[in-house]
Amino acid sequence: MVASEERRPRRRADAERSRAQVLDAAARLLRRQPDAGMAAIAQAAGVTRQTVYAHFSSREGLVRAAVDRMTAESVTALEAAMLDEGSATAALLRFLDASWRSFEENAPLLQAAAPPPQPGDRAGRDREEDRGREKGRGREEDRDRELHEPVTERLARLVERGQQAGEFTPDLPAHWLVASTVALGHAAGDEATSGRMTHADAEAAFRLSVLRLFGAPPAS
Repeated sequence: MVASEERRPRRRADAERSRAQVLDAAARLLRRQPDAGMAAIAQAAGVTRQTVYAHFSSREGLVRAAVDRMTAESVTALEAAMLDEGSATAALLRFLDASWRSFEENAPLLQAAAPPPQPGDRAGRDREEDRGREKGRGREEDRDRELHEPVTERLARLVERGQQAGEFTPDLPAHWLVASTVALGHAAGDEATSGRMTHADAEAAFRLSVLRLFGAPPAS
């Protein structure tokens, strides 16, 4: 009985290590191959497909876990940027630098997590199908908000600090500046991913656009 009880924590620890191994491999592979399937992920992790499915019941669940880890890593990077120290403008530049580095490292992973494109409208399409897709889009939007929340909370505090110090414009509410920064980040990422702009040009446009929006002096 005692030996059985001692084995349980060991089995749990083995399972946690195995899950982490699969998640590590998935994150690495999806950053190179956003369309990689469960078999390729299992091979990269050095385990069987059954082991992968034992930890993650679907590819969607595995990708979601990888994105959650990416979000945690992004938050850690923002904490290392010390956004509460120095001038608000300098902290904003550190925020933008950390955010762009995260995008460059994880753009393919985010592509893997993106929902598949929906087919165009068809005459007479069943209304239940329409409602189901609307619900699906609503869930994706909720998920997107959840992913951004740890980042936007830190940005909101920074914006309020800058407004109180007179560094950022008081003419626009903090929540608008935060939402606009997120939207500009998405736009810059789309331009870079599509190849319409180089990554360097998209990053420079992102920084300049945010600084102008905030009424902050341009970076020297």
